[in-house]
Amino acid sequence: MTSHSGQPQAFFKKVLLPVLADLRLAIMLLLAISLFSIAGTVIEQGQSLEFYQANYPEDPALFGFLTWKVLLAMGLDQVYQTWWFLSILILFGTSLSACTFIRQFPALKAARNWKFYTKPRQFEKLALSTSLDPAQKPALIAALQKNRYKIFEDNHSIYARKGMIGRIGPIIVHASMILILLGAIWGSLTGFMAQEMIASGTTAKVSNIVKSGPWSGPQIPKDWAVHVNRFWIDYTPTGQIDQFYSDLSIVDQDNKELDRQTIHVNQPLKHEGVSLYQADWSIAAVRVQLNNSPVLQLPMAPLQAPRGGRLWGTWIPTKPDLSAGVTLLTPDLQGTVVVYDQSGQLVSTIRTGMSTDVNGVRLQVVDLVGSTGLQIKADPGIPWIYSGFALLMIGVIMSYVSHSQIWLLTVNDQLYLGGRTNRAQLTFERELITMIEQANADPSISNTQAISPTSDTNPPSPEVAKL
Repeated sequence: MTSHSGQPQAFFKKVLLPVLADLRLAIMLLLAISLFSIAGTVIEQGQSLEFYQANYPEDPALFGFLTWKVLLAMGLDQVYQTWWFLSILILFGTSLSACTFIRQFPALKAARNWKFYTKPRQFEKLALSTSLDPAQKPALIAALQKNRYKIFEDNHSIYARKGMIGRIGPIIVHASMILILLGAIWGSLTGFMAQEMIASGTTAKVSNIVKSGPWSGPQIPKDWAVHVNRFWIDYTPTGQIDQFYSDLSIVDQDNKELDRQTIHVNQPLKHEGVSLYQADWSIAAVRVQLNNSPVLQLPMAPLQAPRGGRLWGTWIPTKPDLSAGVTLLTPDLQGTVVVYDQSGQLVSTIRTGMSTDVNGVRLQVVDLVGSTGLQIKADPGIPWIYSGFALLMIGVIMSYVSHSQIWLLTVNDQLYLGGRTNRAQLTFERELITMIEQANADPSISNTQAISPTSDTNPPSPEVAKL
């Protein structure tokens, strides 16, 4: 009587596991991961609803079907965090695991076992085989040892092999890919990304979270904040931006400095697993003085500039009742400020530290206050991914090593020789011929089998062929 508990187990072993270990399934899943990764790269991720409505309208729809409604419904705005993308990653990892245990480990176990050939007809199934004088056996063994073969001997039969590392290579490759998948999944579940625009001289907590995983809470900083000591831009002689710089301090709740570093593009500050990247910049405010008044700091707002440039502006009153004032415009932090009156007429162009007279008032531009745009992110899966890629390169290199096997059998005054390899067939054939030539050249051998030439133009070489 068959138990019901044995039926699911039999179904898992005989049906489900072979399907999961099928190479075709793994290729289909890898193709799906690649396609959705491309979609996640092409389609802007984590943007606002208004952004998608403006860039993916319903009429005309992109490619005739891709509208903002379809995009949001399918989760293409957050591809790497959708349940279906994570499910594909998990299924692909499961397929690799099944293939490793069902195919790779048994293949490695079989390769580690040695099997002696005891009958001449066993050599017929080998791609390369021949018969030699038994007197050549010691010289062949010496040649095998010289070529780093591991030799096993049993009476009149010898088995030699090398390149076992080539059998381990595919297992390492599978393990590395699984490690990369685990890192990607863990990073999606526990990582976060935030964007902050912080003016020079101010402190801000990490609060503007644009993307986060369901378990990202412990990663988001709560007991420290970012203080921008200074932000500046280096310009080229032609006036183009050369590099952004931010002098940042990590401060605790008591405003005590925990860490400090000057960052720039591709040189982040890292603190407690969180990386702060230089991503953007803006002009936060302008500091001015009217006659002998205290220095006033007025915020500057981004404006739509002609030909797609960047421009910031603010309005400054020149009378106490706010009945008159001037507009200040600037395109960058180089210090040049353009002053317009209420009628839109150009009044003056000045630089920071200089002054001009407007509406009977002396206006001095003391300084422009820049703000740094920081991308703040944490991805706990990154170490796993980097380790997986390093392991992948090692596994690929190992996989290129050929696993070669050679058998020798002495019977009826004949020495039978045969071999096979799993790759680099021509190289293996040349190696085998070279070892036979070395055995023929041994001066201790007085009676060797005649060697027929392979062609009329080539020098004589040992005949290696099917028996």
